[in-house]
Amino acid sequence: MRTFLVAAAAATLVVILAFSQAAKAPQPKPSGLNTGRGTAENQAEANWHHPASEPAGVENVALHEDPTTGMLDVFARYPAGYTIPQHYHSSNERIVVIEGQLQAEINGVKKTLDPGGFAFLPAREVQRLACTSKTRCVLYMSWDGSFDSHKVQ
Repeated sequence: MRTFLVAAAAATLVVILAFSQAAKAPQPKPSGLNTGRGTAENQAEANWHHPASEPAGVENVALHEDPTTGMLDVFARYPAGYTIPQHYHSSNERIVVIEGQLQAEINGVKKTLDPGGFAFLPAREVQRLACTSKTRCVLYMSWDGSFDSHKVQ
């Protein structure tokens, strides 16, 4: 279970790195419902962003960010075979697999998540994530505090 959580956290790192790069670039206007308090978005209609520092196929879209807590919700897409190296975050992370198969690794223990699979990755838990399906992986990811990502050697 801990390995699964670590792997999910690693995937989160990749998304976080992509989002930190995305935050520096001009952001497209949200495509879904955004009332200032509530948000509703379909992934097929979302304004996906490709971070310049990432390979082709890596995309994300920020769904909601709480200006008080820094909590962040995103959709993220990764190409088949893409791996997010070991990393950790300062806040708790949650991942739900929408498409593909995601392998989460925590402390050397691996767990493969299918569509509908869920991972909770505690703050400061070292993780590594990989899209192990033959097709892309689409994830919903959430951090309960300000987003950061710390590489682990």
